[in-house]
Amino acid sequence: MEIQTPDRLVRLAVDLVNTRTRDPETLTSPDDVRGFLLKHGESEPITLDDDDLAEVRAVRERIRPVFHSEPAEAARVLNELLEEYAVRPYLSDHDGSPWHLHVAKPGATWGQWLAATAALGLAGFAAGHGFGAIGSCAAPDCERVFVNPAERRPRRFCSPTCSSRTRVASYRARRSADREA
Repeated sequence: MEIQTPDRLVRLAVDLVNTRTRDPETLTSPDDVRGFLLKHGESEPITLDDDDLAEVRAVRERIRPVFHSEPAEAARVLNELLEEYAVRPYLSDHDGSPWHLHVAKPGATWGQWLAATAALGLAGFAAGHGFGAIGSCAAPDCERVFVNPAERRPRRFCSPTCSSRTRVASYRARRSADREA
């Protein structure tokens, strides 16, 4: 359970929330959580059970409002998660890994580690870029969330695909309305 870079922490938070959107749930088993952790740079051994799966999914739902709330509410959620799960950062070289920084309590479960790590990443991102850079897709058929570190470039969609699909649907609706008028 290590922390490497601020970008990694933010990507972890975004990807965790995006494991459940209008698409089917992607964390359906402990092995799915294991795969998620491996994909995000964690190393073996990763041992999980159904309780871990439930805890990770609950943490995900606690983080989700950060992407949909006004800044004061998003900050409240992040501060609550940090108070509950984070500790003063400390260096660790457990299990033969190189020295790295931990912000979760020693012996934390994977869910607790994800809560502390994701909250720290999003809090740092918000402090550096503002809560306006944390958002959810404006496409009516999408629930994905994103962060946008680019200055002076507001972002409304999670991807060019959603942006194009929404623009085309709007164009077609206008043309249809013009024809009916």
